[in-house]
Amino acid sequence: MAVDAAKLPVAAHAAEDVGTIPQWKLMVRRFRKSKLSVAGLIMLIILYTLMIFSDFIAPYDHNRIDSNYAWAPPSQIGFVDGKIVTYALKQTLDEVRFEWIYAPDLENPIPVEFFVQGYEYRFLGVIPSKLHLFGVPDGSQINLIGADKDGKDVFSRLLKGSQISLTLGFVGVLISVIIGSIVGTASGYFGGAIDNIIQRLIELLRSFPDIPLFLGLAAALPMGVPVQVRFFLITIIIAMIGWTGLAREVRAKVMAFRASDYTSAAIAAGASHWHVITRHLIPNAMSHIIVVGTLAIPGAIGSETALSFLGLGILPPAVSWGVMLRDAQTIEAIVNYPWMLLPVGVLIIAVLSFYLLGDGVRDAVDPYA
Repeated sequence: MAVDAAKLPVAAHAAEDVGTIPQWKLMVRRFRKSKLSVAGLIMLIILYTLMIFSDFIAPYDHNRIDSNYAWAPPSQIGFVDGKIVTYALKQTLDEVRFEWIYAPDLENPIPVEFFVQGYEYRFLGVIPSKLHLFGVPDGSQINLIGADKDGKDVFSRLLKGSQISLTLGFVGVLISVIIGSIVGTASGYFGGAIDNIIQRLIELLRSFPDIPLFLGLAAALPMGVPVQVRFFLITIIIAMIGWTGLAREVRAKVMAFRASDYTSAAIAAGASHWHVITRHLIPNAMSHIIVVGTLAIPGAIGSETALSFLGLGILPPAVSWGVMLRDAQTIEAIVNYPWMLLPVGVLIIAVLSFYLLGDGVRDAVDPYA
């Protein structure tokens, strides 16, 4: 009895589809099923987009000082005649605590203008520009999330700080992944004396406690080096400490793949070591490498923040989220100026988003599970 293919159950077509579509499409399909992982990816896209356009979005230079707005609260935003406005701040002196108390002057609205000219910057470090997303007329100031003790705009500093905090962790892990993959592949593929030497080196490095080693290397950095050099050195420190674990994992994967039939056939056919490694071993281990690298980025971001908070990482006049948190470590700032703690919230969002993304990628690399 003939059966019309169009009447076959949907499940049968789905099973046939799974067996014919490329593996990367199966991974994407499985990843999209995890709503939390997709949310983490979307949040990271938003954060890195804000980072790329931080100079354009920020209304002020991150080191611009205005003592008249020291500890100024977030600006009040309103609408007047259908236009977005903010309000000037009236200052009164608290004669008990000898502090300025700010209150919005609701009778004098200040128009918020878009696509205005401001301080000069270089977009992506190359293209000079003075165009900014928004601003207020000269003589006024807008602080979307308040100002610090020197009157620096916290919103502008938060955006500018993301360039270091998000980039340093990502680059550090990228270098760590490259080193770990190369060393682990060489150890697992060649074996023998090479494997023995590499494993003893890894054991030596892992015998040192991570945190004291991390702090010691950071403290050894000279204080007077330029910001770019210090950024590079901290990136190297993060990379040099994080590669050993991945190297061992890649070694185990490569040893298993080397014993497989397709690798033995390639070697028997006269394929070079380079061909076997790049065509058979690394591609099969790549999914595991990507997962480990994704899950390692939050730790690298946290390490940079911790070092900068302790005064061992990025130092002023450069700004990162860790540098900003140093200004919020006093009881006075925590109690009276809670907007100074906003970098903590952004850091938590970034770290959580990376972990959610990593979990989704880890599940997606096994689409048949």
